[in-house]
Amino acid sequence: MEIFIKASQFILSLSLLIVLHELGHFIPAKLFKTKVEKFYLFFDYKFSLFKKKIGETVYGIGWIPLGGYVKISGMIDESMDTEQMKEEPKPWEFRSKPAWQRLIIMLGGVFVNFVLGILIYICLMWAYGEKYLPNDSVKDGIWVQDELASTLGLETGDKVLSVDGEKIEKFGQLPVEFINGNSFVIERNGAQIEKEIPVNFISKLVDRGKEAGSFILPRYPFVVAGVAEDSPNNKALQSKDFITAIGGEKVTYFDEAKVLLAKHKNTTTTVTVKRGEELKDVTVQVNEEGKLGVGLMMLKLGDLEKLGYYKLADKSYSFIEAIPAGLDKSWSTLTGYVKQLKKIFNPSTGAYKGLGGFISIGSIFPSEWSAYSFWSITAFLSIMLGFMNLLPIPALDGGHVVFTLWEMITGKKPSDKFLEYAQLAGFVILLALLLFANGNDVVKLFK
Repeated sequence: MEIFIKASQFILSLSLLIVLHELGHFIPAKLFKTKVEKFYLFFDYKFSLFKKKIGETVYGIGWIPLGGYVKISGMIDESMDTEQMKEEPKPWEFRSKPAWQRLIIMLGGVFVNFVLGILIYICLMWAYGEKYLPNDSVKDGIWVQDELASTLGLETGDKVLSVDGEKIEKFGQLPVEFINGNSFVIERNGAQIEKEIPVNFISKLVDRGKEAGSFILPRYPFVVAGVAEDSPNNKALQSKDFITAIGGEKVTYFDEAKVLLAKHKNTTTTVTVKRGEELKDVTVQVNEEGKLGVGLMMLKLGDLEKLGYYKLADKSYSFIEAIPAGLDKSWSTLTGYVKQLKKIFNPSTGAYKGLGGFISIGSIFPSEWSAYSFWSITAFLSIMLGFMNLLPIPALDGGHVVFTLWEMITGKKPSDKFLEYAQLAGFVILLALLLFANGNDVVKLFK
């Protein structure tokens, strides 16, 4: 059921983005009286799941869910219809239109993707606002989870102030900022220290796997989630006990408790617990690993706020206020994606190992329906799709745009044969990227 819910959301989001992207080409083509032969969701090699001709255009759904297309007369595109190009140009064909009209037709899909992403973010800000943990609220610093954070030179208690000179506003931004960044500044024991992010940090992050969770967290109190049946402390401690002191020494955070418990290995000691509204001193046995045989309750941020550990930001926006907030979110999404793409094309970062295909994209959708999550992910994918299509690769919109701009600047139109070869080369590049990304997904599944 979980896979079905994820897959359904992915297909719905992808279908919406494809149809609107192709509509961005279709509408200006029609406005400029250019014949559109086909409008397809997904590819229809050999046969279609559905098709119906309305006017001069065949509308349909293909069986290969790798995208979609509009077939515009007189254009070297996905169909590779070279026979049509051997005939004399017709007034209704793409190649007969002025360069500025062809440019608008080619940019229409990208324009729709960016506008759609922006509109969704504006509506999300208006409908839901923002609730997050401000980085400034983490006054006692971060909690280092494993050696990955240590490779960055981080220690529990450090306060991360900025990455690449940009102040961090939201604590939840930190993992992505470390992925995108090159250097950062921390405050440790009152002193500010600048550190470089290792070039191979992303490679180590990918090898670590998503199952390991975040490599840094805000610091948590020591609240007992449950006591193991074979623990000698199953009578002394109870679920939801709030441990506030160990051996008479005050405990604020779980990481502090670990250090104190290590001092009492293989001994009995006294811990102070808050049980309901009552404070109690109980005697416990610490094992040879410095543990009590209990689980740690990972409280939600809202619970931590109620306990006075952190103060969450809770912003609401009127529709007018949501416009700049949505634009800002769209811009940060785009710039963050561009930074990640740069790292992917730098082999020394190892970021290429994290490049994923359809399985990776589908997995980012939640296992339960959430309107906020669905539209938030759809907005991100829309902006990502818009930028990817702008890349100057033949077979993508960006490749056609480059050739059209060249014609407008030089006055020389590339030959149909050149465009045909360029389109073919672009297909080879895209196919290689597609195979590599989805191959990465398969490798991750076996791992």
